[in-house]
Amino acid sequence: MAFLLPFHKAILEEIHDPSTSELLLIARGLGLRRIVCKLLQIYDSPNNLVLLVNASQEEESAIGEELGTMGCRKPGLRIVGFETGKKDRRVLQDLYKKGGLLSITSQIFTVDMLSSDIPTHLITGILILHAEKVTPTSAEAFIVRLFREKNKNGFLKAFSDQPEHITSGMSPLRTIMKELQLRTVHIYPRFHTEVKESLDRKQPDLVELHQPMTEPMSEIHNAIVQCMTTTLSELKRANTALDLDDLNIDNAYFRSFDMIVRRMLDPVWHKVGPRTKQLVRDLATLRRLLSYLLTYDALAFHAYLETLIESNTHTDAGTARQNQSPWMLTDAANTIFQYAKRRCYTMSAPTRNAPPPPPPPPIDDEEAWDALDEIEGHVRVKHTHPSAPKRTNWLPEGMDPVLEELPKWTLLADVLQEIEEEMMRLEPRLTALSPGTNTVLVMTSALRTSTLVGEFLASMDLDAPPGARARAMMENKLRLYLWWKGKLGERRQDGRATFAMPVPQARNQDEGDAGVSEALRKKDRERRERAASRRRVRGGASAAAPARAHAHGPAAGEDGVRDEADIIATFLSTQGGNAPQDTPDDDVTLIDFDTDFDAHYGLLAPQQTVLVRAYSDDTDDQMLAEIKPRFIVMFEPSLEFIRRIEVYRNSNPGLGVRVYFMMYRLSCEEGKYLTGLRREKESFERLIKERGSMLMPILEDRGPGTTGDALIKTISTRIAGGRKEVSTEPSQVIVDMREFRSSLPSLLHASFLLVIPVTLTVGDYILTPDICVERKSIPDLVSSFNSGRLYTQCELMSVHYKQPILLIEFEEYKSFSLEAVADVKSYVKAPNKYPPKKKAGAISETSTVATASIQSKLVLLTLTFPRVRIIWSSSPYATAEVFKDLKTSNPEPDPAKAIVVGAEEDPDAGAGVNAAAEELLRSLPGITAKNVKHVMSKVGSVRELCALSLPQVQDILGVEPGKACWEFLHRGERKR
Repeated sequence: MAFLLPFHKAILEEIHDPSTSELLLIARGLGLRRIVCKLLQIYDSPNNLVLLVNASQEEESAIGEELGTMGCRKPGLRIVGFETGKKDRRVLQDLYKKGGLLSITSQIFTVDMLSSDIPTHLITGILILHAEKVTPTSAEAFIVRLFREKNKNGFLKAFSDQPEHITSGMSPLRTIMKELQLRTVHIYPRFHTEVKESLDRKQPDLVELHQPMTEPMSEIHNAIVQCMTTTLSELKRANTALDLDDLNIDNAYFRSFDMIVRRMLDPVWHKVGPRTKQLVRDLATLRRLLSYLLTYDALAFHAYLETLIESNTHTDAGTARQNQSPWMLTDAANTIFQYAKRRCYTMSAPTRNAPPPPPPPPIDDEEAWDALDEIEGHVRVKHTHPSAPKRTNWLPEGMDPVLEELPKWTLLADVLQEIEEEMMRLEPRLTALSPGTNTVLVMTSALRTSTLVGEFLASMDLDAPPGARARAMMENKLRLYLWWKGKLGERRQDGRATFAMPVPQARNQDEGDAGVSEALRKKDRERRERAASRRRVRGGASAAAPARAHAHGPAAGEDGVRDEADIIATFLSTQGGNAPQDTPDDDVTLIDFDTDFDAHYGLLAPQQTVLVRAYSDDTDDQMLAEIKPRFIVMFEPSLEFIRRIEVYRNSNPGLGVRVYFMMYRLSCEEGKYLTGLRREKESFERLIKERGSMLMPILEDRGPGTTGDALIKTISTRIAGGRKEVSTEPSQVIVDMREFRSSLPSLLHASFLLVIPVTLTVGDYILTPDICVERKSIPDLVSSFNSGRLYTQCELMSVHYKQPILLIEFEEYKSFSLEAVADVKSYVKAPNKYPPKKKAGAISETSTVATASIQSKLVLLTLTFPRVRIIWSSSPYATAEVFKDLKTSNPEPDPAKAIVVGAEEDPDAGAGVNAAAEELLRSLPGITAKNVKHVMSKVGSVRELCALSLPQVQDILGVEPGKACWEFLHRGERKR
């Protein structure tokens, strides 16, 4: 069971009351999941029905297991998925009636409340995670409206640990509270008095290690920052009408920066030119370069730069790219490319007819020189050291390997050496009852970094001087790099597509998870994170990680890079051109099972285990509680993990924890950490200020009798001036189940329309008995045209409804345009009078120009189905208004009839039907199981169908099916 700190207990005292509803905002890393699990344990009872909403699959699994350890096992947290009750709805209804704790997705919860499968009035309360994602169009706001319509007494508690996401826009906190219909908010930052007092009692032993970068890394880092500054200036200069003052280098370190820039430019995205779009893409590329510089090895970083050069200069078809990245034409970019290459190797002109090198000195002479150097006090790197590169047959002539290692690798090796010495010093003082284990936990920012660190630990040579301990690993990577460059040259000569440099894959992903629970292992498998546990290596054990090629992008270089690839390809062809021997077969050794079984397959002692993991979410708290490490190495900084260590230290009295905090000095890593700390502090201060001056929203009552204007609109003034009695039937819309992924059903419900969820075969929305609507977003419209699905959908709507409608819906705050202006101009350009001659084997450019656009496909669609009307909607809000106008003074649709339309089985089809005649109809072309009932309702017999003309048959079946059926029936007559 998770240990509760004093501030955890204070929070629970405030929010545990089931008669109150509130929002909790807490800093990341302070144990939000621990609070949620404790609340669920308090509410766990067969007499209560408590629903957990908006939890991911990993969170459901981890919360369920933690509740199990807390004693909530029968039945514990049950998960309602899409397969639950799929065949029999009564199974799902019984599950709700049994009560207890349920985790459910927003879509399923909404549909079950609308269809009355869940007893809304019996729900005890709802817990909503990730409250920062709540917007007026989100599914959570829809759930709260439905919940409060029938249940005024149930509690609603929302949680969030992302304060930065609640500070954009006008009164963001008020918006969330209004949509969730809450009036109380609790804010707990790290500087909160109770949190500060709880965590400052026992501080972990923190050792800060600020590692300077090497000179080439510093030059590359400064050049990348210079390119980012130039790109930002160009972006602001090209869009003076927009407020882009918030765009600066400090914000550019974060992934959210790309989304912020795109969101600012979305309203004018159809007006900006290709240069602006290229600048936006360049900012994302440069941000990745800064991260890769500090996490990738020198060869992988250099190979990634070469892929950027190739993709910038040539398109996928091999032609020259028109809009190249401006930053690649600067002097700073040249600095990046030159220093990145120098970190890997240097090239010198090979000398022809050079005399052979002198033989190496005898061993005795070398030892004598070493003794003389030691006497005179000289320290030098011996070039004959086993870790130094020897001239091998796979190394091209003129290439001198440099193979610069990341400075943190050497620092990590020294830290592990210090930890081992500290373990030996503390060993006499520790007893079997002493808390904690000697497992060393190394935390990184990503899975690839974990793999690289694990590979370094398995192959490092501790006897080598600093900076050369990973020489064997880097030589294997260099050989793989040369093989890749050689293959690029061969593919370029053959005209084939290029591929990216192979990335060594992780070994068994479950390796080293013996001390971790099933939930952690499952989470690691699902997210492809690996916990690599290895013995500390004394000597040069080969890592031999398998390498496989993944073609996920173009890879080559500019003219110099291409020439270099040709030279390497020519050299490798003389050596046989074999792939590097870095294969899984090299990892297989002969084992003597009598003596070496425990060494290879036995359990590792805790003091011999190094666990390398990537940062995760609140699952890291559970991992720390299970492993209980005394020594933690933060290979890369993480603000939230530092807080997790503070909580872990104070939750385990008597446990001493030492943390080694590594950070590159004067780097983007340091800037990102400090900026993230400042952003979180400013976000909390802004939220506290807004809470103090916030106007409480007036919550509207949406009871059964408060339909308001929607009821008045059902009055038809055409009948004696509205003298007819007012219809008490609410205005309703039949919605397909699959449409609840969008925000439109929520907005329709907010417009006082009764939303009825059913499974429709034809259409997405049924407004009246005659109006059927098929809704398409822009991406869905393009995919439907490409697959031909839209043609079938329009055909079915034309057959079964009098007024079929195709709704093309755009996103709010985005351009109300099918294509960008720059793309539209290409259609109106006059072709050249004399087109260029086509080269042999070249791809015709006219084929891409002649590709039909979306507009032309829409024109063909309207010509084929003239009764289909097209509605253009700028946003879901506009769509809701259009639907209300279309329903004015029209009869309400019947859900039972809408379900039957187009279905293969008609439940209302009874006796009195000629089975032989129906079987004959099914065998005719153009008539299927979906439209046979419709045909039988239009014609009384097969003879009557044969007597119809071609236009009449087409009115019943559609254009193409009707033509096929009529031609089949009258084929003999036409021949005569």
